[in-house]
Amino acid sequence: MKGSVEPVEKGKKIAAGKGSCVKMAALYSEAGRRWHDTETIRMSISGNPSIVVQNMPGAGSVIAANYVYGLAKPDGLTIGAINPAIYMDQLVARKEVQFDWAKFVWLGTPEQTDFLLFIRSDNSNKNFDDLRRAAEPPKCGSTGTGSPQYHIPRLLEDTLAVRFNLITGYQGASDIDLALERGEIHCRVITIAAYSGREPFLTWGKNGFLRPLVQTGRKRAPSLPDVPTFYEFMDRYKTPEAGRRLATVVLAPSEFGRPMVTTPGVPAERVKILREAWNRTLKDPELLTEAKKRDWLVGPVAGEELEALAKEVVAQPGEVIQRLKKLLGE
Repeated sequence: MKGSVEPVEKGKKIAAGKGSCVKMAALYSEAGRRWHDTETIRMSISGNPSIVVQNMPGAGSVIAANYVYGLAKPDGLTIGAINPAIYMDQLVARKEVQFDWAKFVWLGTPEQTDFLLFIRSDNSNKNFDDLRRAAEPPKCGSTGTGSPQYHIPRLLEDTLAVRFNLITGYQGASDIDLALERGEIHCRVITIAAYSGREPFLTWGKNGFLRPLVQTGRKRAPSLPDVPTFYEFMDRYKTPEAGRRLATVVLAPSEFGRPMVTTPGVPAERVKILREAWNRTLKDPELLTEAKKRDWLVGPVAGEELEALAKEVVAQPGEVIQRLKKLLGE
């Protein structure tokens, strides 16, 4: 089957066909939703099931996750496109959470979303060592305390002894960019995909306006071969085990990317079918052509890898959880 998923009203059936109906429970920003409710997504499952997209807004996709985890039947016919960071809500014991992150059935992600911290080139801090010695911390912009723009600088402070003056309250990314141009702030965090693929960052990179300092992936991105990773700095500065665990917890949303999950208890054979279908989908020539037209990066990660990561991030000792609460402002 190739059932197209197009932007639809809640509950509208998209591609009628034989057999079952696959429901997709989704909540995402506009950037995230592109993989889940546009005509580019396809699932190659025999039997021609139709697909229904049901948006479930609320609590940063916790409501959608709760539904997929505890209310949907364990038959593999409900797939959730959920926020990759809400396991932190589970770790800090927020009462809204009614799921166990490690027990979801993980189908995969179409991409991972590693981040980059950069600074204006005219700032006196020329490298990471300068940041650690800086008498006056640089100002970094963020929309608020719930975004990677805030979490990643705070993590750097906690684990690598750097300091930032975080300026929050910007309405959006473009406002942060304007503040950078005006010199109101000196640094910011952004996805590597955005930095490498859109303006004003392409021009800023060419004219030397900014300097990349650290990237969050476990390996250096091909587009940034000379920029050290967070993990390299933890090795260099001998970050203790608790700090490394905290880094894994805070940075894991980048690795989960834009994950697709289904309900615990789905029979193993059906899980196998869904995972194979997902993997075929992300190799589909038509989808890849469309993704290239839209400048979307495609770097799929299999469900088995996400399953292992999910178990790792939620198995944390009390010390790490307390440090996470502090970082999140709990």
